[in-house]
Amino acid sequence: MRIVDIERILVDVPFTQRQQRITRRTVYNWSLLELCRVTTDTGHVGWGETVPHYTHQRVTDAIVAQAIGSRAADLLFDDSIGAGLQMALFDVVGKAMGVPAHCLLGKKVRDATPISWWCSHSTPEDWAAEAAAGVAAGYTSLKTKPRPWWDVIAQIEAVSDATPAHFRIDMDPNGTLDNAATAIPILTRLSAYERVAMFETPIPQKDVLGNRQIRRAVPRPIAMHFGSPPFLTALREEVCDGFVINGGAHKVLQDGAQAAGAAMPFWLQLVGNGLTTTWAAHLGAVLSHATWPTISCVNLYTDHLLADPIRVQGGYQPVPNGPGLGVTVNEEAVAQYRVADDKLATVAEGQTYAHPTPRLINTIHYPDGSRVHVAQLGTTSVHHGPGWSAGVHVVTREDDASADFADLYNRVLQGPVRN
Repeated sequence: MRIVDIERILVDVPFTQRQQRITRRTVYNWSLLELCRVTTDTGHVGWGETVPHYTHQRVTDAIVAQAIGSRAADLLFDDSIGAGLQMALFDVVGKAMGVPAHCLLGKKVRDATPISWWCSHSTPEDWAAEAAAGVAAGYTSLKTKPRPWWDVIAQIEAVSDATPAHFRIDMDPNGTLDNAATAIPILTRLSAYERVAMFETPIPQKDVLGNRQIRRAVPRPIAMHFGSPPFLTALREEVCDGFVINGGAHKVLQDGAQAAGAAMPFWLQLVGNGLTTTWAAHLGAVLSHATWPTISCVNLYTDHLLADPIRVQGGYQPVPNGPGLGVTVNEEAVAQYRVADDKLATVAEGQTYAHPTPRLINTIHYPDGSRVHVAQLGTTSVHHGPGWSAGVHVVTREDDASADFADLYNRVLQGPVRN
């Protein structure tokens, strides 16, 4: 069975109204998805998906040229071909063989995989509203991005007030707590809240001694991205309780097997829409220690691009048993959200289509009355001082076409402006 055609389709699937506002500060380009439609000489068709502005490996023109004419099965575990193409090949080979994708990955160990609702950093009210939406959709946990420019205690209490007692929160500071001396008092205080289940990467992962101190002092599991520090170092130095695993099929299975050998749990982090979330379920079905909730961010999207949207019950997503990925792509929805050719024509060769950067001024208000104005709010866009502070918050200003906005915006593009 050889590959005769690979079509790449760029779509722009709107986020939910609240997430459109939240993600304007950070991951607004994740609404762009590149679908990969593979056709074989047997007439079978497979689908895959890439988030061009996030996924580990894009599908390039060169990869497409090399793959055409190849046997589909030969490329299944080649992570270098790109997320969307690899996913599509597991789909098409599974369909041709009449077996679900998880049968091509290993021995199935579970019929449903845990999955978490996701939200980036935002106000306590936004976190609470997202958590409540997650509960209504069948989720039992929220993965969050706490940041030093929001009052994390107010965020946790808002979520606690908006959700039932069984609902849990996983927190990923992305290293913004800087060091163990800053992190330990904050994480210890947060651990007093029953809702807080675990922490991911509280300080930079290369700080082995600091992470070891945190794990010994904080009464909650600590998760770290697999491979940093090296796996054996992480085990020897006891820097974490489990891992975050992502990447292509070969890497995920290899890392997952190593974690299982050390009896270490992990979650899969494979960001995307309906196809990616389904793919993650097939991987999670064969990985014995994928027991922490998967992060796919599917809750961001208003349309999953599937005939039957992703359903979650009791915090678990059923693993499809139909051939291939076991789902049907909604091609009418794909056509509806397809990015017009005239927009793609404006992109320089070798570049990826992207939304214009939102013209925003984010002003961080500190309890002492001081303010810091910044543009985009990344993980290290502003020196934030000693961890989180009570009452710290952000006010976002949209471009109002005024001279005052233009002057301050041009200044914050060069770096933080304090007053």
